[in-house]
Amino acid sequence: MAGGTLQLLKAQKYSLYVLLILMIAFLFNQLDRFALGIVSKPMAQEIHFGDKVCMTNHTLKESTYPGIDDFCKNITSEDICVASDYNISTYSCQWNYDGSGLEYQIVAGPVFIVIYTLAGIPLGFAADQYSRKTLLSICAILWSLMILLMGFVQNYWQLVLTRFGLGIWEAGCTPFAASLIADYFDTEMRASAIGVYNWGIYIGYSLSYAVGNFITEANINDQGWRWSMFLPAIPGFVVGVIIFFTVKEPQRKATSGKAEGNINVSISKLSKIKLAAVNFMRPSVLLLCFAGSIRNAGGYVWAYNTEPYFVAIKQTRHQIGVYMSWIPLVGGSLGVVLGGFISDRIVKKRGLYARVIVLVVSQLVAAPFAAGALFLDPPWAYISLIPSNIFGEMWIGVCMTVVVELIPSSIRTTGIAIYLLIISNIGGNIPLLVPPFTEAFQNMGYSKADALRGALYILFPGLYVAGSLLFLLTMFVLKRDAEKAKRDESTYQQLQEDTQDR
Repeated sequence: MAGGTLQLLKAQKYSLYVLLILMIAFLFNQLDRFALGIVSKPMAQEIHFGDKVCMTNHTLKESTYPGIDDFCKNITSEDICVASDYNISTYSCQWNYDGSGLEYQIVAGPVFIVIYTLAGIPLGFAADQYSRKTLLSICAILWSLMILLMGFVQNYWQLVLTRFGLGIWEAGCTPFAASLIADYFDTEMRASAIGVYNWGIYIGYSLSYAVGNFITEANINDQGWRWSMFLPAIPGFVVGVIIFFTVKEPQRKATSGKAEGNINVSISKLSKIKLAAVNFMRPSVLLLCFAGSIRNAGGYVWAYNTEPYFVAIKQTRHQIGVYMSWIPLVGGSLGVVLGGFISDRIVKKRGLYARVIVLVVSQLVAAPFAAGALFLDPPWAYISLIPSNIFGEMWIGVCMTVVVELIPSSIRTTGIAIYLLIISNIGGNIPLLVPPFTEAFQNMGYSKADALRGALYILFPGLYVAGSLLFLLTMFVLKRDAEKAKRDESTYQQLQEDTQDR
């Protein structure tokens, strides 16, 4: 771990500065993305969407009336719920929105993911032609505007529209940033650099719990959850301006690390499309994308159902915020850097093949700890998420690095966008299976909390194992495709040099 950090410190100081700025941009990108999942309950109760359930009257507390939460949660009829009492002089329960259900899963998943992935392709083509740092700056400012507007929504369809806009502009972040990182850092540092960049996921995700829970509880100006949208927008605007004025557009490099010169000038858009199609039809790239999609699905399922799950097992907003505001940050950040460091080290001895070994082993080790988060009671459920994140999140930077090294440098940004389109469209829509799986368990006689737990066993640690097995299959075709990618890159470079000599 320390060795990986020291290796990065050998890079130029300005390169490290750029990496820091890109990581901060990604931080706010992720904070804005996951804020919805943290405040879905108070938001749903104010603008009305999703499922309604029986819950404790908001004027009453479990600490004052022990057992009242279970009393209300076990009522399944609206008529009985609103008329119930708990041996007290006021209505004990209320029939209200709980921030879950199909409408929530749709706005959290498909509304965001579909446009996020589709927008990534044209943005990727644009980045292969124009200044990536300028495009990233524009995207950061516009996605910050979308999260700001989300704080003003008054109904479900306004939420859908702002979430849709958020998806469009957030789509540019990782394709632009990963392409810039590939040009600022040599091959032997690339996975570690992308790992550091991916700290933004875990810092942003952890901050979403801190902001979403504690700021909502603070109830600034009696506006509750709305300030969880307002506050992250402000630094997002600042980061966009900083990128525009302080980040330099680097000279594009080939996969080998050599400068390309004006490589993109001679490649038409049609040629890029054909080149991308040929490369993504290679068995190793197809399998990597499918394996990444399945593993990504497990992450999305847990990310958008963490708060509902812990609420279902009677954790308070404060308790969730205390643990989840740091556990993903510590575990996830360690995981992506450790994964990058290990794969960068062993790739020197075993080649690209070694990176896939890291993918396979890390997910198999992480799965039992992910299951522990569902099996154990708090606080051990939270603690189990630390090793789950450390090992489970190794895959992100490593998998993207393998993809970067398997596709030609001339379509690198486009390739990353296509990769993200595939893993995000498949992975980001799998959370839609949570409501029907939960309902199926409820029909078998499970309580809503146990039914949700059953659904998450299948769609959280279960998908970690499935992803690992698919990564394993990739190893059987990787060597041939990696050699072909090197030959194609060498051929292209030679043609480019011949063209420039003329």
